[in-house]
Amino acid sequence: MASAAPRPLLAVSNIEVIYDHVILVLKGVSLGVPEGGIVALLGANGAGKSTTLKAISGLLRTERGEVTKGAIEFQGKAIHRQNPSEVVKHGIVQVMEGRHVFEHLTVEDNLLTGAYTRRNGHSTRRDLDRVYHYFPRLAERRGFKAGYISGGEQQMVAIGRALMARPRLMLLDEPSMGLAPMLVKEIFDIVVRLHREEGVAVLLAEQNATMALQVAQHGYVMENGRIVLDGDAKTISENEDIKEFYLGLTNVGQRKSYRDVKHYRRRKRWLS
Repeated sequence: MASAAPRPLLAVSNIEVIYDHVILVLKGVSLGVPEGGIVALLGANGAGKSTTLKAISGLLRTERGEVTKGAIEFQGKAIHRQNPSEVVKHGIVQVMEGRHVFEHLTVEDNLLTGAYTRRNGHSTRRDLDRVYHYFPRLAERRGFKAGYISGGEQQMVAIGRALMARPRLMLLDEPSMGLAPMLVKEIFDIVVRLHREEGVAVLLAEQNATMALQVAQHGYVMENGRIVLDGDAKTISENEDIKEFYLGLTNVGQRKSYRDVKHYRRRKRWLS
């Protein structure tokens, strides 16, 4: 008799999300993140990626949103009715889209806010040193106010602050947004190091599908609040539908125009 498949670290099962009791945003979304894995959640702006992450982290409830159907489990325990602070204590931390930092605080004070749930000052200092190990540029900027550093450095602060909470699972929402390609590569390289060296699992919501699929083991594609395709990262990156519709590439590697992509009709098997 075959043994049962291991339970994922995070299991999102057929959830429905409604805002203000009337606006249906997510429709039957299911996905999983294994222990220590990197999973990409792909899709265009407005597909529902951020809402999915907020449903997991509990931040959805601060925006008058609600999981009305389905379940979200972390290590086998339901968390979709819990407050954001309770979710953080489980080991789930979300890095918000748009590099949210406390602009009037220094870089170091921003990082220290990530350890607010902990009381051991010695371990906090050790973890701060660990963040500076991964982000040496932040060590150089530790005394600068966060509002006066670059966008790439602010993204490093946001990820470093999340790392201070010692997460088991990090939810990254559009970390490449607004950054130059060189900085995007640097950020993604650090995410891979955190995964490899710290064992942090990552759910990565990204419009930059090319970069996301280079670091993830598995991917899900969202469209209009639904998961329309999933599979291992290599299979998805080689899928002609994904290349053409989401990466804007034809089968000979030429970029299609915005008009072509906008009017692209998905193959019927996607809709079955």
